[in-house]
Amino acid sequence: MPRGLKESSGLITIGFSTSETAPNAFTQSRVDLQLNVLDREVFVVYGIQVDISPPDAIAGLDTSTFASVSNTNRTTVGNLGQPNVIAAAGSQIKAAGFVDGGVGFEFASADAPATQLEYLGVIATNDFFVQVQGINNLGVKSISGRLMGVRAVADASVFAALTQSELLSA
Repeated sequence: MPRGLKESSGLITIGFSTSETAPNAFTQSRVDLQLNVLDREVFVVYGIQVDISPPDAIAGLDTSTFASVSNTNRTTVGNLGQPNVIAAAGSQIKAAGFVDGGVGFEFASADAPATQLEYLGVIATNDFFVQVQGINNLGVKSISGRLMGVRAVADASVFAALTQSELLSA
């Protein structure tokens, strides 16, 4: 457990999913953690699993599906190089110039980092966000997954720092 936090629950698994509102349209959903901010409650993320829809295989056309999970509201799908992104995944089919469905490529952030860190992140605000967007697909794409962690109570200075950091990284 990070310094300045005291665990207040057992392990909690939170499922989430969202689908594009139309093919290739950026779509975001908010998932409420129901934290008690008056008692300085935060959520310590120990693991995350993310599944995304595969892109459509269309002859001669590159297609993609990208998704992310973040602790702040976003206007685009994020990547792990951004401080507010907890997980990211993508799947691409490179078919430009081919007469068939092309070749597929995938990437995803690991369910837990290879270094076996103590925790993946801390969510200090009351919710997290799930984003998905396809490119050049005929059908809608989706993301689903599970966020695993515990509730914890932060001391006043740690809670203030976590909340400010999270809100400023939006």
